[in-house]
Amino acid sequence: MNMREEKDKIGTQLIDENALYGIQTMRAASNFAVSNHHVRLELIYAMTVVKKAAAMAHKELKLLEDEKAEAIIKACDKVLDGEADHSFITNALQGGAGTSTNMNVNEVIANLALKRLGHPLGAYNMIHPLDHVNKGQSTNDVYPTALRIAAIKEIRTLSDECSKLQESLQKKELEYADVIKLGRTELMDALPITLGQEFGSYAQAIARDRWRIYKVEERLRQINLGGTAVGTGSNTSRKFTYRVTDILRDLTDMGLARAEYPMDLTQNNDVFVEVSGLLKALAVNLMKISTDLRLMNSGPYGGLGEITLEELQAGSTIMPGKVNPVIPEMVTQAAIKVMANDSAITLCAASGNFELNAFMPLIADSLLESLSLLTKTLSIFRTKCIETLVPNIANCKAHLDRSLVLATSLAPYIGYENVAFLIKECGSNPAKIRELVLQKQFLDEATLDKLLNYRHEMTYLE
Repeated sequence: MNMREEKDKIGTQLIDENALYGIQTMRAASNFAVSNHHVRLELIYAMTVVKKAAAMAHKELKLLEDEKAEAIIKACDKVLDGEADHSFITNALQGGAGTSTNMNVNEVIANLALKRLGHPLGAYNMIHPLDHVNKGQSTNDVYPTALRIAAIKEIRTLSDECSKLQESLQKKELEYADVIKLGRTELMDALPITLGQEFGSYAQAIARDRWRIYKVEERLRQINLGGTAVGTGSNTSRKFTYRVTDILRDLTDMGLARAEYPMDLTQNNDVFVEVSGLLKALAVNLMKISTDLRLMNSGPYGGLGEITLEELQAGSTIMPGKVNPVIPEMVTQAAIKVMANDSAITLCAASGNFELNAFMPLIADSLLESLSLLTKTLSIFRTKCIETLVPNIANCKAHLDRSLVLATSLAPYIGYENVAFLIKECGSNPAKIRELVLQKQFLDEATLDKLLNYRHEMTYLE
């Protein structure tokens, strides 16, 4: 393997002569080798768009030679086309508030630009990762800006998936509107409901999540690009700040706006906590729905068996024929992971000091993981669980017929204590309720038959 030598103030480093990254990336890869988990490409691509916008602004404002600016722009396009994915090797967890990620991007773009102009890789006297690719920028404004762009893109996709899941749940609401089943509170028999109403409630919860996630994009549109290191705009120009924001808005098709107070966005990360909190709310609803479906699907003979989930895979290596509710189980674990990520984001945001938060890398990785995880989870949950499940009408009716819940409808007519007495007297035989009411002459036969009707108990919802 042929090597090239690069140097910095710390010393020299040998690098594969064909590697697009440079010495700073190599140092970071060595220093932060805690896992095989690299920085997410969503963030890399968003950061590359920022670099492209900066080069375009510098070219337009005559702050960078046309040839160099154009080479950087074309290099960014190659990165965005996925041609350099293998060159982004810094670990997701890194010290330095994301500086290593920014350096990795700068070096790859610089070397791609050098290659385009016919110069050898590492010839930074021609195009330098910092003097040219990172011109007028700092990690401290590039990284938060890129995270906002990446998050907005993922939020839009997630919002669409929420919409699709909501629609699927609403279809089940209509489809199962006449399937009467036993409602439960605290896992105990309550009052009759329809399976459709149950799915309608799920749809309402997801509808709220959809709206919250759709609206939260607004909180991410302000960017601190141009604020550089601490938000004061040192080492850049006001013209560049305004122009790069306009160009970035066009490149991303997002309503990005220059922060009124860049120092705020440089040091404070509460907006990411806010976004993560709404993702956690979605995770909570998904976990609740998944748990309900697992319980309703339980059995097939020793459980509730009110619905049947699609059989997707064998469920046991020792029990032939056993099939498990694997999709709701997967959804539950994804939801727990999102909740854990929210805790990490919260702690990181609270741990910032003065003008910068050193823990942005974990915030970025956790937030983007939650967005991606939820988007994929919703799609699988909808297509492999919600849309394919079917009701077990016979079991739904059997549970109702074996319960004493309809006795509740008698309370307004004969009193709570009398109904409690009847339930105690009839033991576990619901059929005795009618007999006892007539025997005690609490009600006449016609009124009693009307009250002991499932549909009468549910008329207020129709």
